[in-house]
Amino acid sequence: MSAVPAAPPPASAEPPGPAAASASASASASATATAARPDLGLLLVPPRARTGWRLVPARTLAMCTVELQKLRHDRTELYTRAVQPALWLLIFGETFTRLKAIPTGGIPYLDFLAPGIIAQSAMFIAIFYGIMIIWERDSGVLTKLLVTPTPRAALVTGKAFAAGVKAVIQAVVVVVIAALLGVAMTWNPLRLLGVVVAVLLGSAFFSCLSMTIAGIVLTRDRLMGIGQAITMPLFFGSNALYPVDLMPGWLQVVSRANPLSYQVDALRGLLIGTRAHLPLDFAVLTLATVLGITAASALLGRLAR
Repeated sequence: MSAVPAAPPPASAEPPGPAAASASASASASATATAARPDLGLLLVPPRARTGWRLVPARTLAMCTVELQKLRHDRTELYTRAVQPALWLLIFGETFTRLKAIPTGGIPYLDFLAPGIIAQSAMFIAIFYGIMIIWERDSGVLTKLLVTPTPRAALVTGKAFAAGVKAVIQAVVVVVIAALLGVAMTWNPLRLLGVVVAVLLGSAFFSCLSMTIAGIVLTRDRLMGIGQAITMPLFFGSNALYPVDLMPGWLQVVSRANPLSYQVDALRGLLIGTRAHLPLDFAVLTLATVLGITAASALLGRLAR
């Protein structure tokens, strides 16, 4: 006959000994210390994701920061792009100031020209920004960005305002050169803040225009050709070089439809104190930027096909 297995001994009703009590207290203290350390808690519980209205600004700021990180590795672009506005001020501005061929209402022509060159240099930085989008498409970066939860509008806005920050840096260079040449500009902090906003909005619009064209033509060569074709008409069809009143009637119509004219008007009024229509200027620049972001966001997916 097989032996019946022995039953387990009953649990002792006696209180735990000193060793068991010490081990229990040590385990409890360890658990409390672990729960009190936030770095270990984050390993177990992920942080809450941003949702709703906080998502787009956070992703926009992240994309803008990523774009600006590129300047840390290569600042050559900032140095080389400072040459052209310097030449405009030193050669074109100084020469026409002496000739007095363009009536500017008693303002020295160099003073009249400086805000226009700030707007021009900002536009030249932004108008070829679509080439970077096409390069990211060709290298596979754009496809990876589009599959992330980042909204397309946030992606476009981040890149647009990164171009704006680069343009602000360029504007500082132009302001310094103009000051060294004797241009009488204001140093009022509020007016300078308005200059920064105008440069940001104008650059954001032109970079969105470039990204929109990139979404249509899809290749860098075509975008380069179109960018070169529209840059000079935008510049010469604005009030950057001469007052609107000197233009023929048809060119005045073009100038009033050109966002660059409103940017120049705002910069001129803020920097040198000429008569400007600041509420209208900023309203047009804001509307143009919003429309540019909308168009570029709608065509961004076409690049990744």
